[in-house]
Amino acid sequence: IHGSFSHLMSNSIPTLFVGTMIYYFYRTVATRSIFMIYLLTGFAVWLFARSVFHIGISGVVYGMISFVSFMGIFRTNVRSIVLALIIVVLYSGSYFSGVLPNQIGISWESHLCGALVGIFTAYFYKGEIEEEEQEENPFAHEPARENRPYFLPRDTFEKTKAERIREEMERRAAEEARRNNPDWYSSNTLDDGDIG
Repeated sequence: IHGSFSHLMSNSIPTLFVGTMIYYFYRTVATRSIFMIYLLTGFAVWLFARSVFHIGISGVVYGMISFVSFMGIFRTNVRSIVLALIIVVLYSGSYFSGVLPNQIGISWESHLCGALVGIFTAYFYKGEIEEEEQEENPFAHEPARENRPYFLPRDTFEKTKAERIREEMERRAAEEARRNNPDWYSSNTLDDGDIG
C-alpha cells in the first residue's frame, strides 16, 4: 500500500535496483536476507513506531541499502566494499535525512527500523561467503615448508645470542681438535645420545 503513484515509484526504483544488486552479488543469502529484513522491519515498526498508519515499503528499502552498505564493512573484500561505495554515493543524502525524527507525513520510524535491521542482517550473514569471493591461498602451489631451502637456520630466532655464541665456540673447538688429532677425535667422539 502506497499513498500515491509517485510514492510507489520512489520506492519501486530503489527496491528493484538494490534488490537486483543483492540477488546478483549475494546469491547465497539474497532470499533469506530480504525476507529477514521484510519481517523484522515490520515487527520493529509494529513495536516501536507511533500509533499511525505506516504505508509503503521504504523501511525494507532502507534495510536493503543498509545491508549492502554494511556487507562492505563486515566482509571487507574488494567486491563488497565497491558495492557499499556505490550505495553510499547513490543514496547517502536521502538515506541519512530519512531517518531523522519529526518529519511530517514520513514514517521515519520505518526508515530507522529498516536501517538497523539491515545492519543486523548484514552482520548475521557476513560469514556466508560467495564462491567467487573466496580468496585463494597464494602459497598453495609452493613446495612444502620442510622441503624448502631457507636462508637462515630454522632456529635462528629461537635461541639467544649467548646460546648461539656458545654453540659456535663448541663447534670451532671440536673442529680444531679434529684437525690436530684426527685419530683420537674419531675414536672418542660421543654419539648424540650420550651427550648430557
